[in-house]
Amino acid sequence: MARRRRGLTPEERELWSRVARSATPLPSKSQQPEEGGAQDAPPVIPRAGSKAKAEAALMRAELSKFRLGQHAPGPTGTFQREASPAERLRSAPLRMDHKTHRKMSQGKIAPQARLDLHGLTLSAAHPELIQFILGCHANALRLVLVITGKGRGDHGPLPTRPGALRHQVPYWLHSPPLNAVVQQVSAAHYRHGGEGAYYVYLRRSGIR
Repeated sequence: MARRRRGLTPEERELWSRVARSATPLPSKSQQPEEGGAQDAPPVIPRAGSKAKAEAALMRAELSKFRLGQHAPGPTGTFQREASPAERLRSAPLRMDHKTHRKMSQGKIAPQARLDLHGLTLSAAHPELIQFILGCHANALRLVLVITGKGRGDHGPLPTRPGALRHQVPYWLHSPPLNAVVQQVSAAHYRHGGEGAYYVYLRRSGIR
């Protein structure tokens, strides 16, 4: 008894139809060159029953249209690094004598007092800073040094940015009640701590 040949499934029939539409038909006998002439090799058309060959041909046709990165999103803009506290202070307006500020920035004026906040949390450092600055102003001191260190972050109950004191101290010095007695804040010279410390130049006592 002859074995009945299995027909194509709808999926195979659709796949074959797509491949057949993309294939180039063979030239007719009238269009073929004379015997002995050069002939182009005819394209290989997969047999209808060869599902694997049909899928491979279709995949090659689809991949040839794909361009690497064609669906990747375009650039959204350039990244701009945030200015450090020292850079922001250098761009701040000068509110003290120019010659004195230049000597101070070059480390040629020794601070009259210093406060080391390195290792303190923000909550502990703030009252220490207020007491120190107001006390120095009451004693008629002009140039003091506040050391923050470059910092690894506040170790309190809430996480904070690395170098939290280094970023926060200039803000405190320009906010009440300290802004009434602070005339200028600058990053210290490297011999006095560099960007891990600040020069604080105070107003004269009795002048606000």
